[in-house]
Amino acid sequence: MGTTTRRMTVAQAVVEFLSKQYTVDSINGVEYRERLIPGTFGIFGHGNVAGVGQALKQYQAADPGIMPYYQGRNEQAQVHQAVGYARHTRRRQTFAISTSIGPGSSNLLTGAALATTNRLPVLLLPSDTFATRAADPVLQQLELPYAYDITVNDAFRPLSRFFDRVSRPEQLFSAFHHGLRVLTDPAETGAVTISLPQDVQAEAFEVPEEFLSEREWRIRRPEAEDDDISRAMEAIRAAKRPLIIAGGGVLYAYANEELAKFAELTGIPVGNTQAGVGVLPWDHKQSVGAIGSTGTTAANAIAAEADLVIGIGTRYEDFTTASRTAFQNPDVKFVNINVAPIDAYKHGTTLPIVADARKALVKLNSALGGYRVGADLEEKTASEKKRWNAIVDEAFETRHTPLPAQNEIIGATNNAMDDHDVVICAAGSLPGDLHKMWRVRDPFGYHVEYAYSCMGYEIPGGLGVKRAALAEAAAGGVDRDVVVMVGDGSYLMMHTELVTAVAERIKLIVVLIQNHGYASIGSLSESLGSQRFGTQYRVLDAERHSFDAGEKLPIDLATNAESLGAKVIRIEPGEHVIEALGAAIKEAKAAPETGPIVIHIESDPLLDAPDSESWWDVPVSAVSDLESTQQAYQTYTQHKNRQRKLLG
Repeated sequence: MGTTTRRMTVAQAVVEFLSKQYTVDSINGVEYRERLIPGTFGIFGHGNVAGVGQALKQYQAADPGIMPYYQGRNEQAQVHQAVGYARHTRRRQTFAISTSIGPGSSNLLTGAALATTNRLPVLLLPSDTFATRAADPVLQQLELPYAYDITVNDAFRPLSRFFDRVSRPEQLFSAFHHGLRVLTDPAETGAVTISLPQDVQAEAFEVPEEFLSEREWRIRRPEAEDDDISRAMEAIRAAKRPLIIAGGGVLYAYANEELAKFAELTGIPVGNTQAGVGVLPWDHKQSVGAIGSTGTTAANAIAAEADLVIGIGTRYEDFTTASRTAFQNPDVKFVNINVAPIDAYKHGTTLPIVADARKALVKLNSALGGYRVGADLEEKTASEKKRWNAIVDEAFETRHTPLPAQNEIIGATNNAMDDHDVVICAAGSLPGDLHKMWRVRDPFGYHVEYAYSCMGYEIPGGLGVKRAALAEAAAGGVDRDVVVMVGDGSYLMMHTELVTAVAERIKLIVVLIQNHGYASIGSLSESLGSQRFGTQYRVLDAERHSFDAGEKLPIDLATNAESLGAKVIRIEPGEHVIEALGAAIKEAKAAPETGPIVIHIESDPLLDAPDSESWWDVPVSAVSDLESTQQAYQTYTQHKNRQRKLLG
């Protein structure tokens, strides 16, 4: 018998194929089956309007549920929405994004880098120039005299976990089969980019029915080798001061319950990375909170003396290791549990365990045999936790007028939110302050994009999380409000997705902190001896050509948000500003699901968060005429002398 086929365009085949793809996952004996691509974003131009755009319209007319289309106001922001959705759905679902050629495609590049760096899946379908070159060069085509086959889309190659270009219709089958293989692989996932030339998108060919039938992609969760578990247990039993560093891999593997069991049975303290916030409730007995450059004094004090570090689901970013100064014990060893070999083998470890975090912890819990740390470590954990909690309490409760510190804003927001709500952030000083001070109780309650620390991620990323939270609630899960915290610098880079929230009547709560500049880099600049150069929003002093000392810019971001259709609550400076902020968040939470709500508040950027008693390696000029830089370089060399080349 011959193969049954249907005549359709490449774009139509892509849309119908994606509508039939499902992820299958098994957690503790419960089977989950979900649509891998529940919808497609797109901004249409001459590259995709007659291809993917036509296909989406055709299927919408037949049945809107086949492949729902979502608008966006910026291609990069559409990727951020998909990433936020993928994070909240624990990498089992994401969106596809279609763009036109040229700037439409290149606008995706930052989003692609962010997705790949964060190990989060997103499917990018940038349009490309004519495969036939029938019209050459076309509008927005990049021409290189030394390589005429290179297009803008080749820039995606180093930013993607998988890249292919469909230059002929028949290539569609292998391109999408291999692309989705990578998209659903926990060890390999990131941005998957399949370039679609504009003429090929509209070309008709015979598509086998097998390609258009439902397909399941089982999430691969490899078991830990018994020999690796045995060697790890030998190292754990021999350790006097072990420490667990829990990363995002614990959450993606749904391993938080097994981690809690392991920590409670052994008494080993648990520090967490940015992506790992929520692995344990903040007040859990063994939780010492954030670790590293933006960590708590408790986690960093224990890390400094640790003789064994058990890394679970972490990629050991430099903030996590305090640029390789966090671990000062000369005999420190590492047991690294990670589904990705690149992360399991980091820091020269001789004890890598390439496995799913939950499955590895199940085996470790079975192999403990009554092991528990000494009383001295448990006492230090308790005392360091108590010291840090008192520091945070003071930071939250101290009042500054008329402008509050960012600490107070974080504390008021934290207190006004419910346990199941989600806080979103990405760039500036806020992520570091949230990491060390935010008190989370729910494993889904904290989403700070810090692997790429991308300014502008907050609102679109938060909108992606909110989409996932709404789907979660519709499926019988908990109701969650999503609260975005964003500074004015990051807000100005990508606030446009407020319009998307308005169009879809999605209630996204945004706490917009006005501090008249780049507070984070300003503080960093000052610490490095560069005197906050170029970090303040000021009128240009033409005589000195300086933006550092002029009048503040007359920017009204509250009115800006209002003009985009958002409801705005203005918090005026004064004695009761923090109480007003808490009340505004409560008001926003009680509001119906009719659109975004922006709460505008001004802060004092010169009031710092509590010190983490840690360091981050940002080089300082070795030679300078500025006394401030000379002093900063002396401090830098002192820290640099504590840095380890290979941890072991």
